[in-house]
Amino acid sequence: MLRFSMMNFRFVILIAFLVWSSDNASCIATQQKQWRHRKANAPILGQSVSLLDSGATFNVLSYGAKGDGRADDTKAFEQAWTAACVVEGSTVLVPSGSVFLVRPISFSGPNCKSKIVFQLDGKIIAPSSSGGWGSGLLQWIEFKDLKGITIRGKGIIDGQGSVWWKDNNPLEESDENNSADDLQIYTDAAGGMPSTKPTALRFYGSSDVIVTGITIQNSPQTHLKFDDCVGVQVFSMSISSPGDSPNTDGIHLQNSQDVVIHSTSLACGDDCISIQTGCSGVYIHNVNCGPGHGFSIGGLGKAGTKACVSNITVRDSSLQNTLTGVRIKTWQGGSGSVQGVMFSNIQVSGVEIPIMIDQYYCDGHKCPNKTSAVAVSGISYQFIKGTYTSKPVHFACSDSTPCSGVTLTTIELNPLQEKNRLEEPYCWQTFGELRTSTTPPITCLRTGNPSNKYVHNSGDSC
Repeated sequence: MLRFSMMNFRFVILIAFLVWSSDNASCIATQQKQWRHRKANAPILGQSVSLLDSGATFNVLSYGAKGDGRADDTKAFEQAWTAACVVEGSTVLVPSGSVFLVRPISFSGPNCKSKIVFQLDGKIIAPSSSGGWGSGLLQWIEFKDLKGITIRGKGIIDGQGSVWWKDNNPLEESDENNSADDLQIYTDAAGGMPSTKPTALRFYGSSDVIVTGITIQNSPQTHLKFDDCVGVQVFSMSISSPGDSPNTDGIHLQNSQDVVIHSTSLACGDDCISIQTGCSGVYIHNVNCGPGHGFSIGGLGKAGTKACVSNITVRDSSLQNTLTGVRIKTWQGGSGSVQGVMFSNIQVSGVEIPIMIDQYYCDGHKCPNKTSAVAVSGISYQFIKGTYTSKPVHFACSDSTPCSGVTLTTIELNPLQEKNRLEEPYCWQTFGELRTSTTPPITCLRTGNPSNKYVHNSGDSC
């Protein structure tokens, strides 16, 4: 009996040992697998990775950034981006409480994973000396060829533009009409900043783009630009520069579609929002503009180029102390079309010219007369109310391609000062319909459509 009990006891001990060995080997194998995974994805400089959503967070401080506003942190930003780029749903973190000096930088795809977040809680500043810019660049911070890129946070992008504005070249043309080919790049002989002033933040060739929460201020030129982008959302952010800062557009759109901008405050020295050729499906609402030059489509058609803009809505917005309110501007000699535009429920206060179409746009240089023009049609103005300081309405349309389908509903514009009441609405070759009475009366609008004697621009297959 004793022998049997001892044999049973030994048998139980053997079984327990085998079970323990199996579990321990499995645990060791799992740990080795996890260690190998961490090693394969380990960031440089010993950076710790914290999980966020489906990806990981890459803190620029862990890549060597100093964040003291003096040391050059560009390389640390580049390395953090390189690590984040290969992780789906990753986050690059620019933490609060630090100021990062960053030279011109490009966060580029197209081989990056999608849904990357750039979490900006700290402050990024641009170089304030010419040595950080070389011979001049078109942008400072660029996000390029990405799918699903979000910039969010409560941080600041500061272009330190005052060092550029004081060296402003009076012959330099507005950014809205410049390209890399026609910009002359040179450095002031006295050692000033390059004449080519960069955009602070630019997105190029990207889709599913979100910008929210952040502040962009004091850009050398345009603050926020979207080129060749599809699916853009901008909301709950702000842009701020002095009203006399040259060519500092707030948001610039070009060759971009399906764009929504809302709940945003824009103060700058040029157009609060500039919509250029190739844009369609743009919806702007609940935006405050001022100071600045207003909400503008154009200038379009410079140097005989073709421009196509369609399906634009600006509504439920306000402007204070701006050059214009809602404006369409085109150069003589261009082709293409602007069509399907609605400006609705716009409140203006102390705006020089609240409503404007100018098909004779000229930026101050000598502009020769041309016959062809970018066609303007299907433009609706609804519930535009407030005060002006120069003229309530200015419609200057092309002799050869008059504006057509211009409709006005509930326009109530009064002079800020009584002396301005003498300036009446101006219309030239503008056809459309007054759907309600207006203040002041816009009697110069021609009813119906242009006659067949005019050469109509069909839009050249826009």
